[in-house]
Amino acid sequence: MAEPRVLVLRAAGINCENETQYGFETAGAAVEQIHVNRILEKPDLLTQFGLLALPGGFSYGDHIAGGKVLAVELERALGDHLQTFVDRGGLLLGICNGFQVLVKTGLLPGQDSARTEATLCWNDSHRYEDRWVQLSIDPERCVMAPKDQKTLSLPVGHGEGRFTMDAPEHSQTLVDDHRAVFRYRRRDGEEPRYPDNPNGSEAHVAGVCDPTGQILGLMPHPDRALFPWSHPAWTRDDKREEGDGMILFRAAVSALR
Repeated sequence: MAEPRVLVLRAAGINCENETQYGFETAGAAVEQIHVNRILEKPDLLTQFGLLALPGGFSYGDHIAGGKVLAVELERALGDHLQTFVDRGGLLLGICNGFQVLVKTGLLPGQDSARTEATLCWNDSHRYEDRWVQLSIDPERCVMAPKDQKTLSLPVGHGEGRFTMDAPEHSQTLVDDHRAVFRYRRRDGEEPRYPDNPNGSEAHVAGVCDPTGQILGLMPHPDRALFPWSHPAWTRDDKREEGDGMILFRAAVSALR
């Protein structure tokens, strides 16, 4: 069987492309980093890949809002090509800033292509949050979600990570529809409050997928949790051969196969 092919997008300000590439390669994919300008010049390059990954960072400096400039660029120049990519079975993964891009293009949550129903805005703490969080997983709809894992421990690093929709009940609808793939949780099962929910996201949403289950975005960084020793509790908790982030990369590559 040929190796699944993954395109990792590069653009000014993106700074997690190498970690993202390493995660996919370790999971068994053939990965190529391509600058956004090349994709804009030759959109047909997308046909050579099964998964397009938008890594974390600060695309174009996030000078307007997190991911907004890159989102406008992709939507204006590649909107139809991205939709064709998904229609033929392609997968889209956005991590942190990449999640912001997918939301601000309207690809996520994807309920109504005529308008953006969600956004990722300033954290309730009014500060940049850099910490490890616990996540629950709902694997029912998203093809890239880990199927044999109930929780993950991943780091966050963002100033604009609060997921909110045009009406609070719509966030709960995503949960009920199994599209809130990742949610912030507490180890003891109680209601997660700050800092367990580090940004104040509605319904404790940390990551969502579109109705097809082929487009996934999440604020926590699996690319920063590839090794067990990256976790602050790695000498105290049960020893693992890999970090929790690899669980997601392996699930995505498995979906590609």
